[in-house]
Amino acid sequence: QPHLDYLRQELQQRDPTLLSAVVAILAVLLTLVFWKFIRSRRSSQRAVLFVGLCDSGKTLLFVRLLTGLYRDTQTSITDSSAVYRVNNTRATSLTLIDLPGHESLRLQFLERFKASARAVVFVVDSAAFQREVKDVAEFLYQVLIDSMSLKNTPSFLIACNKQDITMAKSAKLIQQQLEKELNTLRVTRSAAPSTLDSSSTAPAQLGKKGKEFEFSQLPLKVEFLECSAKGGRGDTGSADIQDLEKWLAKIA
Repeated sequence: QPHLDYLRQELQQRDPTLLSAVVAILAVLLTLVFWKFIRSRRSSQRAVLFVGLCDSGKTLLFVRLLTGLYRDTQTSITDSSAVYRVNNTRATSLTLIDLPGHESLRLQFLERFKASARAVVFVVDSAAFQREVKDVAEFLYQVLIDSMSLKNTPSFLIACNKQDITMAKSAKLIQQQLEKELNTLRVTRSAAPSTLDSSSTAPAQLGKKGKEFEFSQLPLKVEFLECSAKGGRGDTGSADIQDLEKWLAKIA
């Protein structure tokens, strides 16, 4: 401190304007350091979490993205992760993490990995959607709440998988149905006694109070796309995941 006081006195005696210039330069340097810190923190978030109900096809999507090949999958009780090379000119990479879809495990694994998430891919079985819509909405509600509570909200994609099946619902219809279910769900959740910790920063409900819920009301951008991990020509056919690959390249 004595050295700083001496330096300030010397600068003031020699040229008062010089002191202002030094202060301005220091302010710029501190701003640059802070900006670099934020950038480095963002760049450290390289994980893309694949979440969804059991049998939604998220594990096959995970495998297809990494290998391009079809593989029989089964319900897992642990996570799987691998480095994914993004197909763009920057030659960047992401870490894909496939989380268990079992009801007793999925929130536990989401809690473990959510802080490192750059993006969340919520996989929906488009063919079974009509009978699973309430379960899908329940889980999606929790994932959205958790994502919104993070300091750096991740990119969010709802991948409407299994579009190769004749009875599959379109992404537009799935979006509309989910908005209705989430609207009903947030009403019942807000009316029930809160079980959240008082220190939690998670919002009490999704969307805008007094308005029908729409994904556009959220502070994070939620996108929808259609895909098929299995492909339309059987197990050996190529998957329809080009739009998903483009989305991953965009958020990398």
